Amino acid sequence: MSFTARDLNAALWAAADEMRQVMSADVYKDYLLGLVFYKALSDKILVEAYELLNDKKPQNLEVAQKIYEEAGADKETWRDLQAELEDRFGCAIEPTKTFSAFYQQINERTFMLGNISQAFRDVEAAGGGGYEGLFDDFDIHSKDLGKTPDKRNSLISAVISKLAAIDFTLYPEDALGDAYEYLISQFASESGKKAGEFYTPHAVSTLIARIVTHGQDTKYGFTVYDPTCGSGSLLLQIRNFIKDDAKNGIDRKHAVQYFGQEIKNQTFNLARMNMMLHRVPASLQHLRNGDTLDADWPTDEPTNFDAVVMNPPYSQKYNDVKGLLTDPRFAPYKVLPPPSRADLAFLLHGFYHLKDTGTMGIVLPHGVLFRSGAEGTIREELLKKGNIYAVIGLSAGIFFSTGIPTCIVVLKRNNPDRSVLFIDGSKEYRKERAHNFLDPEHIEKLFSTYAERKDVEKFAHLASFEEIEKNGFNLNIPRYVDTSGEEELIDLTATFAELAKLEQEEKEVDAKLDGFFKELGIDFNAKVL
Repeated sequence: MSFTARDLNAALWAAADEMRQVMSADVYKDYLLGLVFYKALSDKILVEAYELLNDKKPQNLEVAQKIYEEAGADKETWRDLQAELEDRFGCAIEPTKTFSAFYQQINERTFMLGNISQAFRDVEAAGGGGYEGLFDDFDIHSKDLGKTPDKRNSLISAVISKLAAIDFTLYPEDALGDAYEYLISQFASESGKKAGEFYTPHAVSTLIARIVTHGQDTKYGFTVYDPTCGSGSLLLQIRNFIKDDAKNGIDRKHAVQYFGQEIKNQTFNLARMNMMLHRVPASLQHLRNGDTLDADWPTDEPTNFDAVVMNPPYSQKYNDVKGLLTDPRFAPYKVLPPPSRADLAFLLHGFYHLKDTGTMGIVLPHGVLFRSGAEGTIREELLKKGNIYAVIGLSAGIFFSTGIPTCIVVLKRNNPDRSVLFIDGSKEYRKERAHNFLDPEHIEKLFSTYAERKDVEKFAHLASFEEIEKNGFNLNIPRYVDTSGEEELIDLTATFAELAKLEQEEKEVDAKLDGFFKELGIDFNAKVL
């Protein structure tokens, strides 16, 4: 029997049913994703331990658990096995604290929530895996899980039991990382506005990844930075568009360096788990929990990147302290974005970290394209330096967190003619219930138009710097791409003929009416007093 990625997605999503009944998606996602991650780590350790002890793969996880327990009972064997597992995974889970062990305890009615809480703490305390604080948001005492300890215990036990029935080892190697991504997208769909805190729709991530890797897809050791990385989905999309050199045995996809910063701790931990489940080595992960605008990062080498990708919170307030005017990220522009709208502050931060040969793609609300004041000043300066390369309008309803239309602004440092490509993608979508979706054909049309960089009637326009200057550095897309329908030509001769015909018909009707009224003794033409 073959097991597909779709089967895994469905099985994992079904495991959320128990929680879905009692709490919102933005709450239960942290519990389910934490359990999925722990099961994945635990199962890998079980399988690896069995192979180390028996030089073959186990028939199933139950067999692996039995052998693991036997090894744990022998002090000498356990010491050697533990050292080997810590070297490979950064930790070694005790036999009584594996996911399979918890399932056994549930069946034996001996499981307690404190067991899994301690197991999480043990993993976090392991020195070599980069797991510090990874399960901070898994609160076993939260009333969201149930009002009493028994109810909380019962709920988590039910979820563990559903997950335990899934053998991750039966699926393709990349399936689990993709399934984790699928879960995140499902949570985003159910979370509404809160989805913007952690998720960029897959289609938008794909489009941005294709744009920023265009012309750079054969670089070895490609570096990408997301200053508002959320769950890391946008970062992880990059390697799908990096090309390997199979002929010479060069694996470029797995040499991508990921840099990301996220302000919310729980979302930061989600990004870490996402990276690990996508099998990104610790040496290639550079994630930080911090405020992007408050303090610049990264400040150690490297500080500039081949690509910068961003989907920051829209029109967020920020602290525009005067000290920021001397900050090298903002100083060249001599003004700061208004404190009520940090959109361009995020843009300037990201652009500051872009290599001279790099490309940046950022999702923003349309207001940044035309608002005046400080934003207008910053926009003008960027345009005069030739830094804005393209503006791609997207349909409203693409994001789960907002219904407003958005755009992708593409920036480069090296654009000598200072032209800007405008693409109106507002009609490129498939509607499904309350949301709009970009399908592969929409992504392909938008990307190919971007790559060709030429006019397409009613869809795209390559505007010269002089044209933009004449428009007062206003980048509102309708100023450059006319999508209105053609005005219908009016045939005046035919129109006059039709009017004459109608006039004649009116006279004939009046004559008939006059005859009818005369028969009734009424003067049809008499004036009414």
